[in-house]
Formats: sequence, structure tokens, C-alpha cells
Amino acid sequence: MTNRVMLQLAAMILLTTPVLAQEVPQESPPTYNCDFEPSCEVAPGIYGKMASPATSKFNLSFGGYVKLDYIYNSVNLGPTTGPAALATLQPGGIPKSSSIAAQQDQSILTARQTRFWMKVNGPSFLGAKTGALIETDFYGNGSSSNEAANLRMRHAYGTMDWKSTQVLFGQSWDNFGPAAASTIDFGQGATFGNPASPRVAQIRVTQKVSLSEQNSLKLIAAVQNPAEDSNTANGTANESWGSMVNVASQAMVVSKTLGVAPGFWGLPMNSLTAGLFGLYGNQEVSKTSGSVDSWGYGFYTFVPLLKSSDGKSRAMTASFEGQAYMAANMAFNHATAAPYVGPNGDKSPAKGYGVFGQAIFYPTQNLGITAGYGRRAAYNNDSYAAIANYQKSSSHVFANIAYDLNAAIRVAAEYQYVDTKYGNNSPGTSDIGTANVGRFSVMYFF
Repeated sequence: MTNRVMLQLAAMILLTTPVLAQEVPQESPPTYNCDFEPSCEVAPGIYGKMASPATSKFNLSFGGYVKLDYIYNSVNLGPTTGPAALATLQPGGIPKSSSIAAQQDQSILTARQTRFWMKVNGPSFLGAKTGALIETDFYGNGSSSNEAANLRMRHAYGTMDWKSTQVLFGQSWDNFGPAAASTIDFGQGATFGNPASPRVAQIRVTQKVSLSEQNSLKLIAAVQNPAEDSNTANGTANESWGSMVNVASQAMVVSKTLGVAPGFWGLPMNSLTAGLFGLYGNQEVSKTSGSVDSWGYGFYTFVPLLKSSDGKSRAMTASFEGQAYMAANMAFNHATAAPYVGPNGDKSPAKGYGVFGQAIFYPTQNLGITAGYGRRAAYNNDSYAAIANYQKSSSHVFANIAYDLNAAIRVAAEYQYVDTKYGNNSPGTSDIGTANVGRFSVMYFF
């Protein structure tokens, strides 16, 4: 009898063992943002499937990156809480070699370029997909230290996307000068022939026109904030009195014939693109001078030199990006160094030009190398005859290398040489300022 009971108990235990085993939670393997080979787990930033929906009223995605920079400047570029961290965004130019600032150097650690964004996928409207994006960083005005960094609105816009048409409204990139210098700092060569800022309030329409299976036109028309208003100081005589909104446009040919190659930071994969861009507006600078025009036009191109093997992998890819422009009264986006020139009562727009080019090469999926050059210069030096220490030209040479440790972490190092040449120098001062800048960055994309 005892043996029979023991056998029955053993049988019950054996029968229930699979059930008990199924109830033990098993650890899931890690999931990477992996939609390509090789090294599929390495896909930082927006390169790959980083978005994970969360539900509120509509589907939301959160993302961004944490970024720590160590920066060495061979000259004093200003307060370490902001301007000194951006060698490629120095509207006043590089300090003259005869100045006290040129005899000083700086070492900076900052995490203020850290960013956070939120994307929204909303309901459809008349056959269009709707969405929105808000992005911030920590370079807001009024912060006195890195510890007290303030939020700053970068992007904030809504979109309606049809098959070939997009309507965007809110704040986004200025539509003049589509090139973005792939520097580790986010000045992107703005004051050195690459006016990639500011972000401005706008409404724009982007239209795709198919020419063939491989080729299309990308047309952009926009009305945007008259950023010349930043020249409007305090209402005193001979200051800006106001401006009309700016209109801007782009007309680009996009071709798939050369495949795709990495663009900015190796994140997007871009096709062959070439075309024109322009901007027009005007402003009243005084009651006696009347209105002064703001205008600019230029040429842009992106060329895949070594195409991706499958449209996604970056291994053994290379690209070239460049642009050239002419502009007048466009200091608001750094296309010119000054807004206008001439005596009170006879103001005219300050004219300038810029050139920029860069090459990006990825020998492996994880390793990216970038080098570039940019230059901005005054167009007619004679028009600056009454302006002391004006910027005749500013140029920029840079090279950086970045390596992705995994799907989230990137390390990068960069060298920059920047200079500004001045005209009508004050007695006893030099006519040039130069700086050598070294940067090391660690980024965590999420």
C-alpha cells in the first residue's frame, strides 16, 4: 500500500513538472534597433528603429541623446557656459592675435548639448498622415552655469504628409543653405560659409515631382519669420524699424542612380541631390534710409561617392556635400557678417559670399571619418570703408573621427582650425585671429 501511494505521488510530480517550468519567467534576449547587416546591433541615433510608441491621446515616441564634451580652445572664445563651446558659431569672429583673449586658452567640460525630443503620430486628415515633433537642448538664455542650464526650444512643428506633398508649420531650420557641416560641435560651420542656422517659425510646402523611376524634383516654398528683427534694438534713431516676412525656396533634383551614402553624423542615407536655394525679404532700417533688401541665392549638392551595398549598411561608403552662395543683409543666419553698411540715412545691405565642402567616409559600419572646409567673406570691401574692424573673411578647416561602441554609445574626436581676417584695423592691433580647437565627445543615443 505504501509503495502504491509513493508511486502515485511521483507520477503526479512528473506530470506537473512541465507546467511549473512554463510558469517560471524566462529572460528575453536583448532587442536591438537592427534592420541591416553587418554589425546590426550598431545603429546610433535615428539610424535604425529607435522609436518605441507610448500611448496618450495619440502615439508618442521619445528619444534624444546625452552628450559630454571636453573642449580645448587655444584662445578665449568667451564664457564657458555657452559661446566658448562653439568654435564654429562665433558671430564676432575669432579674437585678434594682438588681444588679451588670444593670449588665453580654455579647457571646458559640458553636457549642455544633450537633447530630448518627442514625436507624435496623430490622426489622418484628408488622406494625409499627421504628426508633430518637439526638440529641446540646454542652451537656453539666462543660465549662469552648466549646473543651471536652461531648456531651449529647437524644433516645434506639426506636419501633414500626403504621398508627394508635405505641409509643415511651426519652428524648424531656416530654409536658406541646406548643407550641414558634420562637426561634432553643433555650430555646423555657421559663421564659416555654412549658414545652417537659425531655426525659425515658418510654414512651408514640400512637393515631390516624379520625373522617372529613378529621378524626381524636390520643391520647397516657405514663408518664415523675419529674423532681421533681431537687429531691431531699442527703437533709437537709425536702428531697424521692422521687417516683412521672408520668403524662401529650394528646387532640387534627386536621383537614385548612384545609390545612397551617409550624410550628417552618418545618420541619414542620402541620394544624389543637386539644385538651387534662395531667400528674399526687406526691412526698414530708419525713417531716412527707408527699406533695405535681404536676399540670397546659392547652389547645393550631395554626391554618393561610394554607395551603400544594400541601402542601409555604412561599410565602405563615402559621400561629398557642398554649397556656394551670395547673400545680402543676412547676418541673422550668419550668411553675411554684418546686416548693412553705409552712413546713417544711406544704409545699404552688407553683401557677402560663402563656400563649403565636406567628405564623409565609413571604412566599416562602425567607424566614420569626416573632413571639411568652409569660408565666408565680404563681397565688396570698399563698402566697409567707414566700418572699423569688419570681418573681411572667416575660414574653417575640420576633421573628426567617430566610432560606435554599440547601438547607443558613440565616441568621437575632432580638430578644428578657424581664423578671421579683419579690415580697417584699429592702430596697434593685428588683422587676423586664429584658434586651434580640440574636442572629445561621448554620446548616448536613446
